[in-house]
Amino acid sequence: MRHLTATFLALVVTGLCAAAELPLVKVLSTGGTIAIRYDPVQKGFVPALSGEQLLEGIPDIKTVARVEVESVATIGSSDMTPDIWLKLSRRVNEVLADPVVAGVVVTHGTDTMEETAYFLDLTVTSQKPVVVVGAQRAASIKDTDGPRNLSNAIRVAISPEAVGKGAMIVMNDEINAAREVTKTSTLDVGTFRTLEFGKLGYASEDGVRFYRAPLRRQTIPLAADTRLGRVEIVMHYAGADGRLIRALLKDGPLDGLVIAGLGLGHVSSAMFDAIEEVRARTIPVVISTRVYTGRVLPLYAAKGSGVSLVKIGCVEADNLSPQKARVLLMLALTRTKETRELAAYFDR
Repeated sequence: MRHLTATFLALVVTGLCAAAELPLVKVLSTGGTIAIRYDPVQKGFVPALSGEQLLEGIPDIKTVARVEVESVATIGSSDMTPDIWLKLSRRVNEVLADPVVAGVVVTHGTDTMEETAYFLDLTVTSQKPVVVVGAQRAASIKDTDGPRNLSNAIRVAISPEAVGKGAMIVMNDEINAAREVTKTSTLDVGTFRTLEFGKLGYASEDGVRFYRAPLRRQTIPLAADTRLGRVEIVMHYAGADGRLIRALLKDGPLDGLVIAGLGLGHVSSAMFDAIEEVRARTIPVVISTRVYTGRVLPLYAAKGSGVSLVKIGCVEADNLSPQKARVLLMLALTRTKETRELAAYFDR
């Protein structure tokens, strides 16, 4: 009996030691489709699952990592705000400052996921992995993709190869860099893609594999009193005349403006006149494009084309989408409003 008791205690101690040796991952939940269920009364999907309940769907992860869960928000990502970005980023930085923590996973709705991921990529100062994950199919759907995505995200968060690669989105077994990835489908589980450069690698139960690294990265640390200004996006389309831009000026205050231009970043001559009024007030303007891939370049000289926009002090967004150009401009404006200095942020 004594022998059996000693053996049992030895096994318990061994098990506890093995568990303690597993890497620690902190999951910060914000809501989204990954945490919703169908409500027959409301006849639609509603927030339902906590972060702890999400982990119950992946019991095998206990053999891979120790996981602690914390709620930052419980919202659909259409309600994500810059204030929540600040709160989330500060918490991620605090968590990663703990030497015991291997990485952070943020559960998030897919609608604004790429913006949140890019904000974290720009503001998290640690080299440890930050992985943003969600689902396209609600938790109550029989073939929900949430558990698989979350399991893979945790595996990436503890991968030594993920260190130094910034914030990433992990969904559909694929790893994509925050700066480069975009949502491409309203319903497809393979919605997040890096259209121009391709994924960083793959994640699954049999391992994590990286095949390239994101090179165009920068960090803009948040000060304790950082406040983000109001930056709006206006899209150009056939017949756009600048009326919306002038409405924004009247509504004020406006701290910055991003234009989703045509092609290389072109706008009509009428919209150019409105942009010129914005610049006359020394409000920074960044020119992006509504085209999915490629850079914005000042090649054409006609009024409203790239050369004319640069001449009045507009900044080109390189290959950043309008929504990501807005994220970078908001952060860059915490440091400067000077055109050349702002342009340097978009050249990095």
